[in-house]
Amino acid sequence: MQPQYIILLIVGYFSLLMTISFFTSKSANNTTFFKANNSSPWYLVAFGMIGASLSGVTFISVPGWVEAQSMSYMQMVLGYIVGYAIIGLILLPLYYHLNLTSIYTYLKDRFGIYSYKTGASFFLLSRVIGASFRLFLVANVLQLLLFDAYGIPFWITVTITILLIWLYTFKGGIKTIVWTDSLQTLFMLIAVGVCIYTITKEMQIINLFSYISENKLSKTFFFNDIKSGDYFWKRFLAGVFVAIVMTGLDQDMMQKNLTCRSLKDAQKNMFWFTIVLVIVNFFFLALGVLLTDYAILNDITAQKDELFPIIATKSTLGITTAIFFLLGLIAAAYSSADSALTSLTTSFSIDILEIDKNKNQQEKTRKKIHVIFSFIIIITILIFKYFIADASVIAKIFTFANYTYGPLLGLYAFGLFTKLNVKDKWVPFICILSPIITYLSNYFSLLTFNFNFGYALLIINGAFTFIGLYIIKNRKNN
Repeated sequence: MQPQYIILLIVGYFSLLMTISFFTSKSANNTTFFKANNSSPWYLVAFGMIGASLSGVTFISVPGWVEAQSMSYMQMVLGYIVGYAIIGLILLPLYYHLNLTSIYTYLKDRFGIYSYKTGASFFLLSRVIGASFRLFLVANVLQLLLFDAYGIPFWITVTITILLIWLYTFKGGIKTIVWTDSLQTLFMLIAVGVCIYTITKEMQIINLFSYISENKLSKTFFFNDIKSGDYFWKRFLAGVFVAIVMTGLDQDMMQKNLTCRSLKDAQKNMFWFTIVLVIVNFFFLALGVLLTDYAILNDITAQKDELFPIIATKSTLGITTAIFFLLGLIAAAYSSADSALTSLTTSFSIDILEIDKNKNQQEKTRKKIHVIFSFIIIITILIFKYFIADASVIAKIFTFANYTYGPLLGLYAFGLFTKLNVKDKWVPFICILSPIITYLSNYFSLLTFNFNFGYALLIINGAFTFIGLYIIKNRKNN
């Protein structure tokens, strides 16, 4: 695909986003930026959240994962169903009852200021790293397909990407994102559908579902080796808790839910979002099976994160597949990064600086923070350029999330399921110590017993945090 066509595609796509931004940011203020004036239609939020949940990582890494992991990722996806049910039935009622803008305000009311700042800080760290990983992946692909042809260095590619996101989010914030994410989700799903159609046609596959079910790569459930990271109950339980922490305890995802008109609407959003997300993840894995077999038949050596981009843009599938792949990739990148940038701005403004206490400086301060986090993400991506190895990016994100979201899991579990108070000043030490103990436990478990906790590390981390909070409970007030 010629670079000039890619430029035209990006310009056209970005123009569409700017048009949406123009109409959704009229008369926008901080309430619009943070909560969309509580006027978002639930079905729009549900559809848009699919794109934000999948991101460029799922778009590229999940299909590339199938060659080595088969369809074992589906075990985690099934766990998501339970996790999202807990969000809808327990967390959303709590957030709406307290009328929260930032969900971490709950920790302040429940434990105190140190717990509040600690929870928000762990989210900020998690989201900066997660968003940067996702954009790093997409920026690499755009660099390979477009910017290298013009001799443009990687740092300019990254800067342009973030600048475009900043331009259409700096005024309307979450209100703009609810609409742009829905559009981007649509483009992403169309892209996957087109790619599956063209590959099945090229390989002369009559019945896709029969082909997938009979393929050796379609193995989904793994019960044999409890020591393996793919063992079913490890993956399933990890999926439950990953959904809870990376959606229910994540300001990025919950901020969209809190823009709905009522709790009932937010719960309907979570219900339909869950159903569609499970189906979409299945098709991403099915696409991975097709891509792997197509690569073998055509002597294509690309693997992992390179598999989908190489086949879509440099094989015999045609210009239509290449166009829709790039459209889906760009949509995936923006749908996760724009909401990440907005949620980072929201959390830092409300939780760290507490700008809601100073009405005169709210909007001015929020705009400065929006710019600062744009630069932070750029710098973080450039750092990753020199430290990312050849492992799939999605594995790195979930591994990192085990350590950063674990303390949040422990804090909220302790707050919701006990009536105990804690010595608030000690909470930051517990939340820092728990990931360290978790890492050492997994390291020595592998070294001594060859036992891999896998993604269940998140549960272990949360449990250590819970135990630590119990140890520092305030005995005088309990």
